[in-house]
Amino acid sequence: MPKGTPNPVDMYGISPRPWGFEVSLVRNGVRYARLFGHASYGGPQQALRRAQAWRDTIVKEHPPVARKDRAQTLRSNNKTGEPGVFSRLSAQGKPVAWLAKTYLGNEEILRAEFDLADWGPAARAHAIGERQRQLGRMVGLARLHPAEEAIRQRPPPDDEAALPPKRSKSEIVRRNNTSGVSGVQFKTPRAGHPGYWVAITYSAGKGSVSRSFSVRTLGYEVARDMAIAERQQQLQAKTSDDDA
Repeated sequence: MPKGTPNPVDMYGISPRPWGFEVSLVRNGVRYARLFGHASYGGPQQALRRAQAWRDTIVKEHPPVARKDRAQTLRSNNKTGEPGVFSRLSAQGKPVAWLAKTYLGNEEILRAEFDLADWGPAARAHAIGERQRQLGRMVGLARLHPAEEAIRQRPPPDDEAALPPKRSKSEIVRRNNTSGVSGVQFKTPRAGHPGYWVAITYSAGKGSVSRSFSVRTLGYEVARDMAIAERQQQLQAKTSDDDA
């Protein structure tokens, strides 16, 4: 989106990438981020639906903090120990007054100053009390994006249970795959060789299982179909081993 233009609700917190979508939201100084790849979810539309569902969950579970709460966070450059309370120094670097300052928004700033000459040691306490009174006029949530309220109020989709699950690595079809089926590849060991179809499945900590089907012996289509069937058997065996 052009700079200064809020993202529409559907793409709030979501950035398209060449490989999929990246979701990133910050709440109370904590970043919530997750990646949703096209390949992992079966295509761009499925990946986007999953990204939106996860984004909606984060928005609903972690609303922005109240502006009043954020205004009471002590900043790193604060040297007084009190948010919104500052000391004014003379040209010689000595304190001459205590100030209470609060930004309410829409260019409205509340400010009060308590000179040490008038208030003495009580100036700091008066500034702290004034700051609390100023905070009483602060309402609303911090940095509310136009999409936030719409996302929090809308009900979950009726087909939430039907959202595409994330595929395992063994189910992802790689870019160099010529079969259209994960784990099934056509290989030619040398020029002039008719080639063969191979089904291969990796298991963490157990190595790999593979079986080849010769095009010369079976023909191209039959060898391919047998490799696909073998791959399914390998995946079933892997699932059985994992569940055992």
